[in-house]
Amino acid sequence: MTSTAAPAELSAMTPPKATAAAIVPDIALAGRLFDELRARTGGPNGINRVSYGLGEQIAHDMVRREALKLGMRAEMDAACNLYLTMKGEGDGPAIMIGSHLDSVPSGGNFDGAAGVLAGLAVAAGFHAAGRKPPVDLVIMAVRAEESTWFGASYIGSRAAFGKLTGKELDEVRRAGDGIALGVAIDAAGGDSQTLKAGTPHLDPRRIGLFLEPHIEQGPVLVAEDLPIGIVTGIRGSFRHRHASCRGEYAHSGATPKRVRQDAVLATSQLIVAMDEAWQRLEAEGRDLAVTFGQNATVAGEAAFSKVAGRTDFALDTRSAEPETLDLMRGELKRIVQGIEQRQGVRFDLGAETGSTPARMDAEVIARLEASAAAKGIPARVMACGAGHDAAVFAAQGVPTAMVFIRNRNGSHNPHEAMEISDFAAAVQVIAGLCESWAA
Repeated sequence: MTSTAAPAELSAMTPPKATAAAIVPDIALAGRLFDELRARTGGPNGINRVSYGLGEQIAHDMVRREALKLGMRAEMDAACNLYLTMKGEGDGPAIMIGSHLDSVPSGGNFDGAAGVLAGLAVAAGFHAAGRKPPVDLVIMAVRAEESTWFGASYIGSRAAFGKLTGKELDEVRRAGDGIALGVAIDAAGGDSQTLKAGTPHLDPRRIGLFLEPHIEQGPVLVAEDLPIGIVTGIRGSFRHRHASCRGEYAHSGATPKRVRQDAVLATSQLIVAMDEAWQRLEAEGRDLAVTFGQNATVAGEAAFSKVAGRTDFALDTRSAEPETLDLMRGELKRIVQGIEQRQGVRFDLGAETGSTPARMDAEVIARLEASAAAKGIPARVMACGAGHDAAVFAAQGVPTAMVFIRNRNGSHNPHEAMEISDFAAAVQVIAGLCESWAA
């Protein structure tokens, strides 16, 4: 819904006004850096900033360079997350703004990077005005948010809180180079042994706010012609990234239906049954999304004149409600068992990965709404279907929020189309919140 609070309500939500003139975030700086990122980490097939790879490192070096020009202090933790700190007036828990700088293969230029550059634009505004933020302002450039590379979610942000496991550090990067995560971290200047010991870098008690600006990855803001969204929560998930169905290869013309063990048919039945379960639970008012993002026969084994003996597929199930995820786990087990009995096949779902749903902080949401209203910027209060590092901070008890920026053509593709005017609107709202934050 669009924020339409009555004047009296807005007055109650509106934080105290800053005593000095409002800072002017440096949108031109962000624009130049977006252009430089595209030029240095892009190509004919989109953006490629591999986690702990060259493109991601270029991006980290760029924002570090610009932060040092603003007099900020740069620090790196054992996972190579980058922290850029502007000293504040008070010594209370810090304001932290950030997101990730890696991309999916052939991705877009704004996913993740918009959050880091939004924070940098706010810091540059304080610097240009000769003012300090109310408390320390920390811009965090997170490593390895995209799970496509190492098969684990939120690598950088979980590592910052000492939550990365030794098994995950042994995962091999899916970039054809065979490099394990721990090796990649060490090569980038980190310390995998510190991470393996579970030693945290961040103390949740020292973070008064974590704010993650991000492009919207769906069509809602575009459809409603609104520049920004204020996020209420982030869906959790369970995923089977490397699942398979095994039947029996057979001749397509000579094998009667009654004796076939058709892996394609069985997998298709699974997809349809899970979709029906999704529709049923959604009709009951539950939040849910079910996606089979990969489904294929085996090259070199399958042929047009053969009954397929194997498929490989991936399942991604998401919900803002833990109980709904549990219901779908039960549905998946029931459906798989039924198909196996009817079709004579065997499913191997492989390991389950996933994340826990996260709620954003109600007080911060209200203050963001108030900041948007004070600046005359229309904002939609909305849920988030994708996973983000903000979920990790919320799980640690940090007051957390997200601001979405309108973006055409979705994300995780080269055609992301965020307008700089919408980015500027989001940054203005964020700057208003930062200026008024209580020390």
